[in-house]
Amino acid sequence: MSDYQPRIQDMQFVLSNVLGAPDQLKALPAFDEVDADLMQQVLEEAGKFVGEVVAPLNRDGDEIGAKWQDGKVTMPPGFQSAYQMFWQAGWPALSAAPEDGGQGLPSVLEIMLYEMLSAANHGWTMAPGLLHGAYECIKHYASPSLQETYLSKVGTGEWLATMCLTEPHAGSDLGLSRTKATPQADGRYALNGTKIFISGGEHDLTDNIVHLVLARLPDAPPGPKGLSLFLVPKFYPNGERSAVHCDRIEEKMGLHGSPTCVMRFDDALAEIIGEPGKGLNAMFVMMNAARLHVAMQGIGLLDAAWQKADAYARERRQMRAPAGQEVKPKSAAEADFIIEHPAIQRILNTQRAWVDGGRVLAYQTAVELDRIKHADKDTAAQSQRWCALVTPVMKAAFTHQAFHGGSDCLQVLGGHGYVREWGIEQIVRDARVAMIYEGTNEIQAIDLVVRKIMADGGQSLNQLLDDMKAQSQTETAEATQLRKLTQSIVSAAPQDPSLGHRVADDYLRAMALVMLQWAWQRIDAALDAQTPELKSRWQAPSKAFRQWVLPEFAMRSHIIETQCQAA
Repeated sequence: MSDYQPRIQDMQFVLSNVLGAPDQLKALPAFDEVDADLMQQVLEEAGKFVGEVVAPLNRDGDEIGAKWQDGKVTMPPGFQSAYQMFWQAGWPALSAAPEDGGQGLPSVLEIMLYEMLSAANHGWTMAPGLLHGAYECIKHYASPSLQETYLSKVGTGEWLATMCLTEPHAGSDLGLSRTKATPQADGRYALNGTKIFISGGEHDLTDNIVHLVLARLPDAPPGPKGLSLFLVPKFYPNGERSAVHCDRIEEKMGLHGSPTCVMRFDDALAEIIGEPGKGLNAMFVMMNAARLHVAMQGIGLLDAAWQKADAYARERRQMRAPAGQEVKPKSAAEADFIIEHPAIQRILNTQRAWVDGGRVLAYQTAVELDRIKHADKDTAAQSQRWCALVTPVMKAAFTHQAFHGGSDCLQVLGGHGYVREWGIEQIVRDARVAMIYEGTNEIQAIDLVVRKIMADGGQSLNQLLDDMKAQSQTETAEATQLRKLTQSIVSAAPQDPSLGHRVADDYLRAMALVMLQWAWQRIDAALDAQTPELKSRWQAPSKAFRQWVLPEFAMRSHIIETQCQAA
């Protein structure tokens, strides 16, 4: 079956017709010369690169995979040359500042690029996936001397970067980290410890790798407040190799093209980033950027699974007529394509509803990120509220849908979906980890409900819904009910401190559905001025959202209400 191909026309329709993103961005002085034509050109060129260079490597990435031997990792065939083409063409530097070697373009173009890359070849895309977050971390927290050495190299993608957080005994609870940082006479620090699950900790894609490492100073207090952030490269500026070793790579369910490394720091000389004891502050700049990228992985992988299922359904014939029609014997030549079957249409249109609506939310989030950087104070505060609330929803809801919806797409292929030949089983395997890394989906839900919604009594959520109401000029019954559910949780939580944790997953799903509803309101409104031919592309998933997706809200609402009443 053919490789994934970006559907630029669909993406551009969301960007320009639904969101009016070019006009939103032109209002920011930093992008006053960025118009719809330029954005279209960038997307078309990105689509060509992804479809022609990156997508064809996906099969070998999975079947051959990254190989470890004697501390060195060799990437799958074609990965290195593709990456060299990628960074030399300027793709990693789309949104980086021009003074750092970047192109200074809007963040939404970077987000759309990584959606395509993840769909085409998730394993390969893991390598540059942390670049933007590492760039922002170094730019905002590193010393001028560190910035001079590393900022442009990371910003342009000439050197790749890692995020070294997890240890064998410390996964989501980073406060348990034990890696030590011992001050040295020259002002540097010697790092000692082991980090696991380090994506791209060792590879042959670039000449150097920049490791950002959480570690604990000798006098640091226990817990997360005792963690500091350090930078240690694979090679120092003088060419000397650091004492950072890759002890092995993990054998995984999926993502075989991405080496997941066990990294040992053995008196590795490093420099501190930011202030002592405030490592998490600097690291969260990187993690928050990574979480939106992971949401794009979910949307991209679901789109890739849908493409394979849709193509198969249009070619596969069955001898039975669709439901509602007279059943009569047919020859093979007269058999129905399974795309005509209502059950198959339901699967395909449902996943299309998630992808299309997800793009609206993701692209708008990227626009809000640029507003935070470049808009006036009041607008930036509004955008910060959007990103704080919507990012955990995007990460959790769309990685969940990539796996479960991808499995539904596999179902369309029947037995052919379960065998390797057709490629869709790889998508399901690759997608599963996105529900886990960069903060598990359960942690995203707890972050949303306990640390954000409950922390301010639901005020930020109500303000967000007010903003959405102003944009769509109406408030749905589900949005109004979400306000009531929020107040019920806030009111009942003092009597039951565990309530927020228990209902967090249900609340996040309910909020995701309200956000998707808003997205489809925007899509439907944009279709009013379109041709009948273009409308027909979007009407089926719009109907599927209302019929098959949104009804889940009532179930989630009932669960939350029941738990609040029992508190």
